[in-house]
Amino acid sequence: MAFEGLSEKLSRAFKKLKNKGKLSEADVKEAMREVRLALLEADVNYKVAKDFTNTVTERAVGQDVMESLTPAQMVIKIVNEELTALMGGENARLEFASKPPTVIMMCGLQGSGKTTHSAKLAKMLKEQQNRRPLLVACDIYRPAAIDQLKVVGEKAGVPVFEMGTQNPVKIAREAVRHAKDYGNDIVILDTAGRLHIDEVLMDELKEVKAEVDPDEILLVIDSMTGQDAVNVAKSFNELLEITGVILTKLDGDTRGGAALSVKAVTGKPIKFAGTGEKLDDLEVFHPDRMASRILGMGDVLTLIEDAQNKLDQKEAEKMAEKIMANRFDFNDLLGQFEQIKKMGPLKGILSKLPGVGKQLDDVDINDRQIDWLQAIILSMTPEERENPSVLNPSRKRRIAAGSGRTVEEVNRLIKQLEQMQKMIKQMNRGGKKGKKGKRKKMMLPGLGGMPMDGMGGNGMGGMGGNGMPF
Repeated sequence: MAFEGLSEKLSRAFKKLKNKGKLSEADVKEAMREVRLALLEADVNYKVAKDFTNTVTERAVGQDVMESLTPAQMVIKIVNEELTALMGGENARLEFASKPPTVIMMCGLQGSGKTTHSAKLAKMLKEQQNRRPLLVACDIYRPAAIDQLKVVGEKAGVPVFEMGTQNPVKIAREAVRHAKDYGNDIVILDTAGRLHIDEVLMDELKEVKAEVDPDEILLVIDSMTGQDAVNVAKSFNELLEITGVILTKLDGDTRGGAALSVKAVTGKPIKFAGTGEKLDDLEVFHPDRMASRILGMGDVLTLIEDAQNKLDQKEAEKMAEKIMANRFDFNDLLGQFEQIKKMGPLKGILSKLPGVGKQLDDVDINDRQIDWLQAIILSMTPEERENPSVLNPSRKRRIAAGSGRTVEEVNRLIKQLEQMQKMIKQMNRGGKKGKKGKRKKMMLPGLGGMPMDGMGGNGMGGMGGNGMPF
């Protein structure tokens, strides 16, 4: 995941501060030197990194911090606040036209993920805001660009407007007219990219902009290109006056410097972040939440939003009813695994839980583990799934052979189901108290009914060492 290296280095720097107890000005400056090096290694712009650490140092050596009972925690709080400010402060929203349709022009270099993220954005607007977007194929140069947009548009359930290889300016103009006639309130223009910034590309984009006067000009940049991504953003902004950025591949093994530098260098906010290959893998960019992730504080709000947006709410309600009735068997667990898979890679899900990210640094979480566990359950008879108590040694051997797993793995899964059942009973006892106003829990559907508070000593449910049955 993005920022893993930066998070680890910042954690080491802050650990030294915590071990010192009372801090001197020299202690703070030494820690900020390490922070600056960590930022530079994460490919953050040099001036941005220098200004950031200078600002933190200036605030941290103040009397209120130095004489605080927990000076190290105060320094971390300041770093958190300044990281949030560096990335834009508050999340920047899309600007919608007062009179539809809203025109969003997507631009960027070739290979940045512009076409895919046009479809991702259209799908998000359609499903989460009940909009009626129209995708427009304005890339007439790249081979199969129009066909690609049609494919991703169909997957997203969004219509695609195309006029073959006619002039992109004409295509954009006719698309807006089509949207007005057919009731599409969002028009997303997938414009052509180039391998590098050139006059021909920019002139064409300027002509499209002049013709349709877009409400948003979103630049799609690949976060894995690091400082180059910031330079691209700066060039596009100078020539086009972009309104925001979509940063892609934040789920990859990136240094993350682009996310920390774009706003400071261009003055334009990151509005969305691409976090995977699926069309659902697009998040609204929240600077405060990203700062919390970088500092290892988790991101529960985004996790809850993911659950609400990606999981089957009817299934979640059924599951909640079963959990409240203390009924949870292997059929339910199988359904929960399907829900979890919809939310993306396991490591990404777990890293959003407070205090968990650091525990995952050296942990290899194989997403195929869920498939293996599903295979075990699918090798059981209906009776065995509903009533695990009938699972004697001979049945376990048959299940192991049928699923291609070991008897030990079968036993472990049975044991973990029992632990989950016990936890559900404990939660329900707490829930009854909640009805009297004493205690309530927030349930996250799709994670075995895992509560979002009181999650055990390690913050991960206290099951199987990682809160999940694998």
